[in-house]
Formats: sequence, structure tokens, C-alpha cells
Amino acid sequence: MREIMMLAAEGGEEVNPLVPETYDIVWSIVCLIVVGLLFWKYVIPRVTKTLEERTDKIEGGIARAEAAQAEAQQTLQQYQQQLADARLEAARIREDARTQGQQILAQMRTDAQAESDRIVAAGHSQLEAQRQQILTELRSEVGRTAVDLAEKIIGQSVSDEAKQAASIDKFLSELDDTDAIGVGR
Repeated sequence: MREIMMLAAEGGEEVNPLVPETYDIVWSIVCLIVVGLLFWKYVIPRVTKTLEERTDKIEGGIARAEAAQAEAQQTLQQYQQQLADARLEAARIREDARTQGQQILAQMRTDAQAESDRIVAAGHSQLEAQRQQILTELRSEVGRTAVDLAEKIIGQSVSDEAKQAASIDKFLSELDDTDAIGVGR
């Protein structure tokens, strides 16, 4: 610094050490313009291109994410619709099964009632047939016994079959009348 002051003292001018020389300013401006043009020509387009690529990737990623989310939402809706359809189908199948079960039970009851009625009717008809057979046998037995008793009481043979049949019928009808009076009391 002494040297600068000495030079300045010799020339008679006072030099400010903080102010650069004019040629330094000119060359600095030229270098700045060259570096600026190089930046403008080569560096800024590459940085811009890189930034645009990153922006495209980010936007593309967001678009893909939105598309995937929309597809997932659509798949979820389809699944929920299929689930609802399956529930409706299951409810319909249960209702059909319940209805068929009730129809089967009603049919079985009807068949059982018809079978029961048939068995009871067959029993009644069999009982009626047996009753008629027993009545017929009993009438003939009572008729023979009455004829035998009448022959013993009269002491002679009652061989006329027409008279026998008339006597037996008269006796049995009197017997039926007596039974009917006894039952009516």
C-alpha cells in the first residue's frame, strides 16, 4: 500500500484504492457478457430442458396416479355392484327354497291327510263288511236256533223253508225294534 501512495504522491494525483481502473471495468463487462451469452446459449436451455422433463414426469406421475385411482374406484364400484347382486341372488334363492319347502310341507300334509282318509275309509268299509258278515251269520244262527227251539216247543218239524224264513225275519225285526227302543232310552 505504501507503493500506491508513493506513486500517487509522485503523480500528484490521489488514487482511490477502492475504485478500479477503467480497463478493468471494460474487460470485466466483456467477460460478463461472454459468460452470460454462454449461459444463455448452452446452460439455460439444458436447465430448462431438465426442469421441463422433471415437470413432465411429475405431471405424468400425477396423471397416472389419478388414472389408477379412477380405475381402482371403478373396480371398487363393480365389486360392490357384484356383491349387491350376489346378496340379492342369495336372498332370492333363500326365498325360493323357503317357498319350495312350504310347498313340499303342504304337499306332504295333503298326501298324509289323503292317505289317512284312505286308511280310515278302508277301515270303515272293512268294519262295515265285517259287521254285515257277522250280522248275516248271526241272523242265520239265530234263525236256526229259533227253528230248533220252535221244533222243540211245538214238538214237530218246521220244515217249510218259506215259513222258516218268514218266522226268522219276524223274530229278528222284533229283536231290532226292541234294541232300538233300548238304545233310545
